[in-house]
Amino acid sequence: MNNPLKPETLCVQGGWQPKKGEPRVLPIYQSTTFKYDTSEQMAKLFDLEESGYFYTRLQNPTNDAVASKIAALEGGVGAMLTSSGQAANFYAVFNICEAGDHMVCSSTIYGGTFNLFGVTIKKLGIDVTFVDPDAPEEEISAAFRPNTKALFGETLSNPGMSVLDIEKFARIAHSHGVPLIVDNTFATPINCRPFEWGADIVTHSTTKYMDGHATSVGGAVVDSGNFDWDAHADKFPGLTTPDESYHGLTYTKAFGKMAYMTKATAQLMRDLGSIQSPMNSFLLNLGLETLHLRMPQHCKNAQQVAEWLEANEQVAWVNFPGLKSNKYYELAQKYMPNGTCGVIAFGLKGSREDAIRFMDSLKMICIVTHVADARTCVLHPASHTHRQLSDEQLIEAGVAPDLIRLSVGIENADDIIADIEQALK
Repeated sequence: MNNPLKPETLCVQGGWQPKKGEPRVLPIYQSTTFKYDTSEQMAKLFDLEESGYFYTRLQNPTNDAVASKIAALEGGVGAMLTSSGQAANFYAVFNICEAGDHMVCSSTIYGGTFNLFGVTIKKLGIDVTFVDPDAPEEEISAAFRPNTKALFGETLSNPGMSVLDIEKFARIAHSHGVPLIVDNTFATPINCRPFEWGADIVTHSTTKYMDGHATSVGGAVVDSGNFDWDAHADKFPGLTTPDESYHGLTYTKAFGKMAYMTKATAQLMRDLGSIQSPMNSFLLNLGLETLHLRMPQHCKNAQQVAEWLEANEQVAWVNFPGLKSNKYYELAQKYMPNGTCGVIAFGLKGSREDAIRFMDSLKMICIVTHVADARTCVLHPASHTHRQLSDEQLIEAGVAPDLIRLSVGIENADDIIADIEQALK
């Protein structure tokens, strides 16, 4: 086909194009290894001289088909599936950062990622400076150092629901000769494609809307192929100088626009091994086939619920970018005119105990450590997902102690509201 396929078609048809006599539906290649006739054939695969399958930790037909679909949806040149969204964010950064390096990161990111960058990755010698994403460009730019290698943010922050000004962040990153990495989990490529606004690398927790059924933990790293690593060769020696573990191969020279993704797979996945299982990839693909149908329903339901909450006297505040009263409404209209996602952050009038009692009184809506699947669910981040953070860190991450994260599903919106109403009573 000469014309690029639309997202709806890619969700259904992307990634897997069977040949004559092959399964119409993407099969599960549940095998660790793949057979070859000669030792030379295998050797060329290990030396990256030829492409093919020899060990699932590095490549697998099921995984590659799903990764190809996600890359196409985002408009990237390639993608790699990981065992979780946390692994995806770690690999995205660690692929270009090493001991002695520094990165700048939005402070309003998911608590697990905040801890990954603020605590764990520092033990590897990579320093991180967190910045207010709403701060002026000059203030964010001042956080950069000569050894800064990346700028990181979330399209829609979890759980605070702030909207990232992607163009602003891209300008800042590129003015310092580093890539912008954006976690696009909540918006998904159905509602926002960060590459079109200047981002260079996108990550996902595929566990969320992409899977949609809460069956499989997974992640993905997608490269736009747009960042010129050679133009900043001194900053990124891992990509622009010979890799002795592959006989002196230089990724940018050997693989061009696929340099970043090839290194991530051939080096990081080889050594660290946080792969997504073929079975989980298969289940993820089933979710992707309906992503374009589910996201509009999530957004429609969330809009209705958010408007109802905003009008309720027992609710102290509501943060949902689809509300015209929201501080991020204009940014949301710019980057996500068709809707943001189904997640709403709100607080009740009263104490933290009142919020907990409200959640315990829900009947259809479940308290779960999850977000962004077909079923409506609720969580109190300060008590659950973000409980490792201090009160100061909670505020820095945009998480108020009374914040309730409501993930609106694809049930009937009237039933969702009725459950909230009876719990408030």
